[in-house]
Amino acid sequence: MMLSRRTALLGLTSSWALGRSALAVAGTATSVQQSRFVVVILRGALDGLAAVTPYGDVSLVSLRRDLLLPDPAQPGGLLDLGGFYGLHPALSGLHDLYANGQMLPVHAVAGHYRSRSHFEAQDYLESGADRRLNSGWLNRVAACLPVNHAAPDGNGLAMGLTVPLLLRGPARVGSYAPPSSQHPDQILYSQIAALNAADPVTGPAFRNGLKARGFSEATLDGTSPVQGKNGQKPSAFSVLADAAGRMLAVPTGPRLAALEIGGWDTHAGQKGRLNAPLRQLDDGLTALRMGLGPTWANTVILVMTEFGRTVHMNGTGGTDHGTATVAFLLGGAVKGGHVGGVWPGLKQIQLFENRDLAPTTDLRAVVSGVLRDHLGLSQAALVSVFPQIPFSPENGLIRQA
Repeated sequence: MMLSRRTALLGLTSSWALGRSALAVAGTATSVQQSRFVVVILRGALDGLAAVTPYGDVSLVSLRRDLLLPDPAQPGGLLDLGGFYGLHPALSGLHDLYANGQMLPVHAVAGHYRSRSHFEAQDYLESGADRRLNSGWLNRVAACLPVNHAAPDGNGLAMGLTVPLLLRGPARVGSYAPPSSQHPDQILYSQIAALNAADPVTGPAFRNGLKARGFSEATLDGTSPVQGKNGQKPSAFSVLADAAGRMLAVPTGPRLAALEIGGWDTHAGQKGRLNAPLRQLDDGLTALRMGLGPTWANTVILVMTEFGRTVHMNGTGGTDHGTATVAFLLGGAVKGGHVGGVWPGLKQIQLFENRDLAPTTDLRAVVSGVLRDHLGLSQAALVSVFPQIPFSPENGLIRQA
């Protein structure tokens, strides 16, 4: 499904508030020793084959030759993850965590649904049920945690102008948006320019208007570096991530947090356009780690997206809506340093519906493994978080004390 110019313009209204990034937190901690859990939603569907590339699969080159980066050890190449997979070079911070055993990619993962609609898939991703619910699974997690009655917000606090479905429900959630985050990210401008590029009227009008406001050609083409390093102003996502880390680090602060970041719907020009949002994600996760300080040792961060993208490149140098993708677990409590999941292969007969990476791991099984082994939720609690749970929680995701 292509994003229309009208949809992009309507979305711009809310983007002025949080720059396509948002943060919500819930649940309160009674001791600094208690575990923290953060969920980052990548809205728009990340191409898992680009973020964690299976360069060792012999079928890969024939399927997406023009989308591939050089193999590891070559200039501008992938960052090696053990000889079969390579991490996108924009994720250098995540690669450092992988080398330290604190980052675990899980490949060929998917939700329990098979929808290629962003809106429907995100609803199912956040509700965690086989049917649509009005509450999110992370809110149900908050309801399972002990309540700190001394905290003014009861069971939690949300940062952001809106609370995502993931955190809506009976557990109380407040809200707050840092003033410094109330600016749009530069990737939004490049996406608006790209969506209007083919229109003979609005295309030149948008591009010329943005250039007149001082935006460079590199920004409009989505190739300029994301702010946040070398003294530059941090992105909205980094500001929110830093705020989340600092709040989670407070002994009586929240135990759960949810952040979101857009810019992943790469229907056109994917190879160049993924650099900016991936760097922004990497910078933000670094800011979150720094904000957590010593609490990082007791933290697990889950990075997830609504679905993957097609194995084949489309006619505009991008990819369309697919099925399986990659999820990331990172944090001091994560047992990382390898790539998880079961690789399904990329031969034509191995593809899902002859077009997508086939799913081999239910995302809810990954989440349930974290909730059980990191937050200590019982089987009964897991059933309340994921109604009619049809899977076994994944083992071996969390370090043993």
